[in-house]
Amino acid sequence: MLALSAGAQTPLVISLQDALTRARQYGTQIQSANLNTLLAREDRVQAKAATLPSLNAFNQFIYTEGNGTASGVYVANDGVHVYNEQAQVHEEVLSLVRRAEIRRAMAAEAVTKAKVEVAQRGLNATVVQDYYAILAAQRRFVNTQTSLREAEQFLDISQKQEKGGEVAHADVIKAQISLGQRRRDLQDAQLNIDKARIALGVLIFPDLRTDYSVQDDVQQAPLLPPLPETQAKATATNPDLAAARFSLQQAGYEHEIAKYGYLPSLSLDFFYGIDANQFAAYTDHPTEESGRSTQPNYEVPSRKNIGYSGQITLNVPVWNWGATRSKIKQAELKQQQAQLDLTLAQRTLQGNLAAAYGEAQVAQAQIDSLRGSLDLSAESLRLTLLRYEAGESTALEVVDAQTTLTQARNAYDDGLVRYRVALALLQTLTGSL
Repeated sequence: MLALSAGAQTPLVISLQDALTRARQYGTQIQSANLNTLLAREDRVQAKAATLPSLNAFNQFIYTEGNGTASGVYVANDGVHVYNEQAQVHEEVLSLVRRAEIRRAMAAEAVTKAKVEVAQRGLNATVVQDYYAILAAQRRFVNTQTSLREAEQFLDISQKQEKGGEVAHADVIKAQISLGQRRRDLQDAQLNIDKARIALGVLIFPDLRTDYSVQDDVQQAPLLPPLPETQAKATATNPDLAAARFSLQQAGYEHEIAKYGYLPSLSLDFFYGIDANQFAAYTDHPTEESGRSTQPNYEVPSRKNIGYSGQITLNVPVWNWGATRSKIKQAELKQQQAQLDLTLAQRTLQGNLAAAYGEAQVAQAQIDSLRGSLDLSAESLRLTLLRYEAGESTALEVVDAQTTLTQARNAYDDGLVRYRVALALLQTLTGSL
């Protein structure tokens, strides 16, 4: 099959660890999870900043229609022209002791970090499946080549037997039909290899390419670790459990924040700058001493415009139609949901672990049996061919023995791959891969 893109002159050989590393580098789901972590980190920074004093520059000009008085038409203003140029320092005093907002942001950040690991493990599982799908297809291709040679051999035997008058032409036709099927099987096997390479290539390369091969490590699969050790590792390192626990913490902090609605708020503000009818440090004309006096000649030669003021504001919540109580109830419901999610994550992990371990156990136990079936099938074909040459068996029996041997070869290789995949997925659950 023609590769979809040209690469290096020498095909790239990739191991499973290489594939996993490349997938983490190019996997969009991991990149998205990392971006969510960065966003959560900024939320934490903002939550911490909200507890500290803020400094703002207040700039304002107010023009009021004049009417011959000092204040103009709108008596609430201080004059026809009002200039405000001030630095304002603001601090919510009680935020220094209310830390739930920061802790909630920290818990949310921890959730996103755990979800990065969730995305990585999910990607690992996909890469493992695609990686060993290539190996399975390659092994089937080799088996199909062997079956093709056996079919060619049988066709040659049947033709020689026909020339010697020992078998009918129907045997040759049967051998030709079997050979044609083996050739079609070989084409399908090559197609399956190409499709499997495409599926993995999408995950491990920045652009689509198929000019690579994978290392066959099926025979080097390690032994299955003990179940207690596997359970301990899976429970200690599972990111879904970690994300659920941090989500429960986050919900707890939201409940604490909701209770803040019953407490008063205390704020401090300090202003320094100009709040005057002239944009200057001192007025350049006689000015009313109080700024509002209308008494004749009650003036000073000039007045200082730059100064400071401060204010303390205490807001005490009295009544808001049950909105605070509703927020607390809502936060309690979120806590209950987070606890349910944690319980579900624990059960899901137990189920997935039991299923994966059981799969690996069965796959490992069946390897010897599959190998025995392969040996018996090979011996059966050998004896059937000898009997056919001696005129004691039919072409149908030979073709059936060939088909049985092909199935046994594929079953044995599939068993090896099945155990390797099950073990790799189990390692993914325990964080060992």
